[in-house]
Amino acid sequence: MQRFGKNKIVPSALIVAVVLTGLVLVSGCRDNNPPPQRPAPEVGVVTIEEQPVALTTELPGRAAPFLMADIRPQVNGIIQKRLFEEGAMVKAGQVLYQIDPAQFEAVYAAAKAALDRSQSNLASVQARADRYRELLAAKAVSQQDVDDADAALSQVRADIEYWKSELEKAGINLNYTRVTAPISGRIGRSSVTAGAVVTAYQPVPLSTIVQLNPIYVDVTQSSSELLRLGRDLETGKITNGTDATKKVRILLEDGTPYPHEGTLQFRDVTVDPSTGSYVLRVKVPNPEQVLMPGMFVRAVVMEGTAPRAILAPQQGVARNTKGEPLALVVNSDNVIKQRILTVERAIGNQWLVLSGLSAGDRVVVEGQLNIRPDMTVKPIPADIPSSGETPAPAPSN
Repeated sequence: MQRFGKNKIVPSALIVAVVLTGLVLVSGCRDNNPPPQRPAPEVGVVTIEEQPVALTTELPGRAAPFLMADIRPQVNGIIQKRLFEEGAMVKAGQVLYQIDPAQFEAVYAAAKAALDRSQSNLASVQARADRYRELLAAKAVSQQDVDDADAALSQVRADIEYWKSELEKAGINLNYTRVTAPISGRIGRSSVTAGAVVTAYQPVPLSTIVQLNPIYVDVTQSSSELLRLGRDLETGKITNGTDATKKVRILLEDGTPYPHEGTLQFRDVTVDPSTGSYVLRVKVPNPEQVLMPGMFVRAVVMEGTAPRAILAPQQGVARNTKGEPLALVVNSDNVIKQRILTVERAIGNQWLVLSGLSAGDRVVVEGQLNIRPDMTVKPIPADIPSSGETPAPAPSN
């Protein structure tokens, strides 16, 4: 018994009953109002569409001169002068070296004198032969005299032709003492100085001239890629044959895009057995002469166009423990499903998907950390900006 005030006494059993009744009422209220369920998580999705895509491949290559000429002497002699500045532009026909012409001038003069002597004898020998023919009719000379006169005339005529050829040869050799540029372009360093002895067609060139505008870029591609490209063209997976497929973008050695676009000239007709690759030659404008022969570059070559390509955003593609590409897709019931993909290459910020996705699929690109397969979600369209970056190498499947 407990006392409250002076005269009121409340039994302990009554207090316990009141407390128990309150607990029962509170428990009943909780059973009638269950806790609210968590809402479905929101995820950003991108709807896959088929679209034409230009397919390119990035290949290594080196710059090569459009024209190149090694300067070699064509006669023996001593260099008198060098008549150009190393590294300067020269024009075709410009004199580069002067070889001592003294002995060649003497040979030319001797040949000219011999020709003049033969030509001066021609008139008298011709007249003698004519008189002997007239005298033969009157039987004043014998036939032998006439034959000797005709032979002498033929000899003089042959001597004239011989000395004409000797004079021409001497003139050619004399001209060769002036070593000229066979092409226009930029000339390199000189391997000789004044006073050096040179020989005709020596193995070491005096200098080299290269034409740098335009310039060639020779790139290599594996023969297996050539076979794959041929199969894709036959099956219609990609299309080709337009002028755009001949355009080639050039990347410099440091990755900087080259400002001028090249044109594919031809593909080599043989495969290098040591590397299993063949050469593609690209003609590139080079007005600023940024590209130099031997410089390493990369060429972005157009393969063709995939008319119905499937592209998936890279941020929506992950990899499992086996290294296989996978994507989370929201089905028609807004339930997450996992797809294993086969991807060929990266194009900008997207993967080119060969299998695993089709047009209309909704791929999750945002909120992947809060979901798992077979979970119901609330899809919201996501805005993924396109990227104009150079295509990256294709990942391994």
